[in-house]
Amino acid sequence: MTMSKIKKRPRDFNQLAVQIVGEAIGDLPEYNNDIGSNQAIALGRLGGLKGGQARANKLTPERRKEIAQKAAKVRWETVKEV
Repeated sequence: MTMSKIKKRPRDFNQLAVQIVGEAIGDLPEYNNDIGSNQAIALGRLGGLKGGQARANKLTPERRKEIAQKAAKVRWETVKEV
């Protein structure tokens, strides 16, 4: 069996028990390891979009300038080392 066909075992003990029993009797139920991952990704993205905008609105122009200058300085120091 190739590595791509091997499914990861679930971390939840109840789901793991179902997986092991299914393998033992040869009647393995379809196991979907990605349950809820799309929701989590969507919520994380939504929070990131809101958080970035909220932080930008909260910063003063002077503070944004300081952050940009610090970032530019670090970028140029890395370029000089290469």
